Amino acid sequence: MIIAGEASGDLHGAQLVRAMRSISPGLSFCGVGGERMKEAGVRLLAHSSEMAVMGVTEILPRLGFILKVRRELKRSLKQSRPGLLILIDYPGFNLSLAKFASENGIKVFYYISPKVWAWRKKRIYTLEQYVDRMALILPFEEEVYKAVDLDARFVGNPLLDTVKRTYARGEALKKFGLQEGLTTVALMPGSRKGEVTRLLPSMLEMAATLKERIPAIQFVLPLAETLPYDLVQGLVGRQEVEIRITQGDVYDVVGVADVAVVASGTATLETALLGVPMIIVYKVSPISYIIGRMLVHIDHIGLVNLIAGRRIVPELIQGEATPERMADEVTDILTSRSRMEGMKRDLQAVGAMLGGPGASQRAAHLACEMIG
Repeated sequence: MIIAGEASGDLHGAQLVRAMRSISPGLSFCGVGGERMKEAGVRLLAHSSEMAVMGVTEILPRLGFILKVRRELKRSLKQSRPGLLILIDYPGFNLSLAKFASENGIKVFYYISPKVWAWRKKRIYTLEQYVDRMALILPFEEEVYKAVDLDARFVGNPLLDTVKRTYARGEALKKFGLQEGLTTVALMPGSRKGEVTRLLPSMLEMAATLKERIPAIQFVLPLAETLPYDLVQGLVGRQEVEIRITQGDVYDVVGVADVAVVASGTATLETALLGVPMIIVYKVSPISYIIGRMLVHIDHIGLVNLIAGRRIVPELIQGEATPERMADEVTDILTSRSRMEGMKRDLQAVGAMLGGPGASQRAAHLACEMIG
């Protein structure tokens, strides 16, 4: 059984499933994931698009459904007794399953650590108690887990195997209906509906401001697979500035951008690996933000800044994520060659810290070793 509650987990889960099957072709999988895991052969018991929420108030409307899914998964664990339970990030949901599986004699493999280094640090002891082995994808996490008796190993980052461009720049621009010679800005408002409804309107206002400042500019929005086209088009259609919405080939779309405006999350690391300068933005509900400020104790929220250990790209969070502030940061990057080139060098250095290719295969070997 494999559980991935969000879009990035679906991607990594699909890679892991394929890698495990290459080692042991007879394996079968069921659990929670998205379209990628389904295509990899996982029998879905629930779809991750219905599970992906962030923030205290944001989860309340989905809580009944999420708790129902968890009850059904526990029932399935007890009845079918899989040879291994694989959990991918998503700790608020997955730690309960880890405890249940462990208490029922089912081995637990955790792939992609909960962010215990950022908040709810005592969760590390829950992981120590109920997880048999963990595969880490961020380089600084191995040191964190030395504090407990848990087999936690850094396997590298699976994005190194997936973040690749298919087309040359000119070919990509033509494919996506973009003009050569114009400054291109990518808008990436997230993969959850809540993120998009909070962030995209401000991004669109920012785009209008940038168009006034830099007339020779164009905007592209690569649609996350978890989002309905109508939701995004409904917001975009209210603006006078043209925003090109694309579906598929996300790395080629982002790769042609001069600058990206990115919701905090895995997409920031993907953008970094493509070498595209960016600003990171994020908003949650006011209540979630207040609670988060009390619980989260880190200097940065962007993965690229966390890995670098310093702020190499701007972060505009909550009240700072205004259209004007976004426009100012993007304008500064676009008009300062030294800043843009420096940011590109820093992003390249972050990529070099993530280990070599083959993370999914290394994680798959660790998981397969645990199966009877």
